Amino acid sequence: MRHGKKFNHLSRKAPHRKAMLANMASSLLKHKRINTTVAKAKALRTFIEPLLTRAKDDTTHSRRMVFRYLRDKYAVTELFRDVAPKIADRPGGYTRILKTGNRLGDNAEMCLIELVDFNEAMLAEPKAAGTAEKKPRTRRGRSKKRSGATDPAKTGLSAEAPAKEDAKAEDKPSVEDAEIIEEVEEVKQDKPAEESAEAATKVEATEENSTDTPEEADVSSEAATKEEEPDAEEMSKRKLSKRKLSKRKLSKRKLSKRKLSKRKLKREKLSKRKLKREKLQKKSQPGKKKRRTKGYYISLIILKPLSLNGAGFFILLPSR
Repeated sequence: MRHGKKFNHLSRKAPHRKAMLANMASSLLKHKRINTTVAKAKALRTFIEPLLTRAKDDTTHSRRMVFRYLRDKYAVTELFRDVAPKIADRPGGYTRILKTGNRLGDNAEMCLIELVDFNEAMLAEPKAAGTAEKKPRTRRGRSKKRSGATDPAKTGLSAEAPAKEDAKAEDKPSVEDAEIIEEVEEVKQDKPAEESAEAATKVEATEENSTDTPEEADVSSEAATKEEEPDAEEMSKRKLSKRKLSKRKLSKRKLSKRKLSKRKLKREKLSKRKLKREKLQKKSQPGKKKRRTKGYYISLIILKPLSLNGAGFFILLPSR
């Protein structure tokens, strides 16, 4: 039973777990912010915060002790050169874990672990809030303002004066308003006159169109019909052009067929020639020839001179 054992092994053996935490710590020191799971971030926090506390004392011994855990000389120099001066006044709590939701796939809780003193956006917020804060108001100050606004004895004269002025302004008729009303009435009177003139011009135009003679109207209608109906000559030309085009198409098709037939005939002739050649070759060569290897044969030459008996000797000659 594992009662009270809160140490998270992260499903790894001890050497693997130590190496993983050392790598995560060095990457956090280099980049100041990394994205990982919540379980690993909590394990990393307990691993790196003692090292950050030790980095406040910049000595050879502390550097060697930190290097013993990190095993990365570049991360050690980054820690003692850049990180340690910023966290010098902070008494612990050097890291912050921000949850970012669950991961797709295994639904693991993801988070973002960062060094607190290197998040400039979070550090700038409290400063801006401090500058924007107003001074708190006291109860005495509020009561004075209210009493000063409501005292009729002090503000009696000042309240009566604007009331009288408003009443006077209401009684006086304004000259400017009267002039504006007159101008509007004049504009309204001018509009119907303009409308009537436009209507009269339209009526005159229609009358002029209607006064044309019937002969002119017939001529215009005939011209319109002529324009609409095309001439018979044009129609015949179009038909002829279409027939010519169709003849051309037919001639092209015939030529293409002829070309194809010629090609086929050529191929057939070639095939026949090949067959004839093959037959002739078979007749001339009924069986397969065996390759003759180079050899030598012996020839006997006999010499019979008149005075001597016959004598002979052998000569080696290459075979053909």
